[in-house]
Amino acid sequence: MGTYVKAAKAGELSENAAKLFEAEGKSIALINAAGSYFALDNHCTHVGGPLCEGPIDGGAIVCPWHGARFDFKTGQALSGPARGNLTCYPVRLEGDDIEVEV
Repeated sequence: MGTYVKAAKAGELSENAAKLFEAEGKSIALINAAGSYFALDNHCTHVGGPLCEGPIDGGAIVCPWHGARFDFKTGQALSGPARGNLTCYPVRLEGDDIEVEV
């Protein structure tokens, strides 16, 4: 079991958007999807595109470089050119702090 680390305040992250969060040597995309928060590896499995800069499209985040799509709830690659799945991280709200387990 990891340690929960504060990633943001609930009001900092716009709805249906992502932002970069770094902790313990990990680069993580923190996502606000319709008021629910998710966290997964930030680098696309194709060539490392920054997912935190990509759009949220339904239940997926889209790599801004080549369009690979990932389910942000499971980390599953949904379309190429992704070469594999991503790691997801548990997220919790403590008051208005968004915390990610790393």
